[in-house]
Amino acid sequence: MTASFSTKDVIGATGGITAAGTVDDGAAIPPLSDARRLQLWLEFGLIYIGLPLLMRIAVFDYRVPLFYALPPVLAGFVAFLYFDKSYSLKQELARWPDRATLLSIFLIFAIGSLIVAGLVAAIMPDRLFSLAAERPGLWLKIMVLYPFTSVLAQEFAYRVFFFHRYGALFNSRWTLILANALAFGFGHILFRNWIAVGGTFVVGLLLAWRYERTRSFWAVYIEHVLWGWLVFTIGLGVYFFTGVKNPAW
Repeated sequence: MTASFSTKDVIGATGGITAAGTVDDGAAIPPLSDARRLQLWLEFGLIYIGLPLLMRIAVFDYRVPLFYALPPVLAGFVAFLYFDKSYSLKQELARWPDRATLLSIFLIFAIGSLIVAGLVAAIMPDRLFSLAAERPGLWLKIMVLYPFTSVLAQEFAYRVFFFHRYGALFNSRWTLILANALAFGFGHILFRNWIAVGGTFVVGLLLAWRYERTRSFWAVYIEHVLWGWLVFTIGLGVYFFTGVKNPAW
């Protein structure tokens, strides 16, 4: 079952770019003051530049497993949104993707996965399906845990919170989509390779576009899980490992 939303719900009563859970009380939203705009940009820099750098230090200097570091990040963003009176988590989670959106997600994924598999087979054939073939137990654990320990945190941080808190900073949807994808790609610098950063930037463009069009957390969650599963199945997972052993594995 899908929830029914009007165009007003999608773009906001004032035409602003917001998250699905951003509450519209019917009042006109005044333009951002210079001081407020500066405050938001400083926050933006701390969260989307400073936080990835801190996580990189935590992982490589203090050997914190990445899947241990991400759940507290998720808790922090959800807690902020929960106590923000201008945001409704219930409203956010009520927006399920419709049939057309799901069809688009799976069609793009089917085409994209064939392209990625072809590139891996041509450029690095020794990596094709290597994790699943050589370490099936680890591969299965990643398939099961990845949607919960990684994707939830990333989608709340980079789509839901990003759109709710900083959407007003951008004058056009395409500027916002580009900024979101750039931040998403930069967030993967902790893997210390250009494939992780470049690949997540490209997927970030898709996810930001999807969320801007649908305002559906579940749509981008499903899409993100699919692409993540592909990465670890097709042989590119090596570029998304930090080398810090997870004691649970």
